[in-house]
Amino acid sequence: MTTTTFTVPTREEVSSNNQTIFDHLQKGLGFVPNAYATIASSKTALENYMTFTNAKSSLNKKEKEVINLVVSQVNSCTYCLAAHTAIGKMNGFSEDQTIEIRKGGASFDSRFDALARFAKEATINKGNVSETTLNNLLNQGFTKENIIDIILAVADISITNYVNNLTNPPIDFPLASQLD
Repeated sequence: MTTTTFTVPTREEVSSNNQTIFDHLQKGLGFVPNAYATIASSKTALENYMTFTNAKSSLNKKEKEVINLVVSQVNSCTYCLAAHTAIGKMNGFSEDQTIEIRKGGASFDSRFDALARFAKEATINKGNVSETTLNNLLNQGFTKENIIDIILAVADISITNYVNNLTNPPIDFPLASQLD
């Protein structure tokens, strides 16, 4: 654990390019999430990250949220767990479903269950998964294209998990429930 204190930069403290991104976030979301503002401590990282996170994917929003919830739990990122629990609910998951997904499964949907199990195993094992886990994912209709996009989504959320775990920005979403 680091003892260096990171502060969330204000709009006035970031580059003009990042100020433009802040304005876009403010307009679209109604606020600039502290996670994004912290990434703006770098003159180029926020733009690079936003390009990556908003890139086209073969995965839909709910599938991405399954990955975000599982990976954030594995990586112990309280900020991302709060943010993606809220976003998951906005995308149709119940509170109980978000909790189950965070634990690495989804008994309420076999496709999401296979995805959650794959994302958890891939995160824990640095991209390696068992043949059983891979075949289970493929048997649920996921394609090789989807598998590559899943790995990119794992990397995407891991970036913010790592930044938040290092910098510890104030959480500006409702806190996620604690797991049993």
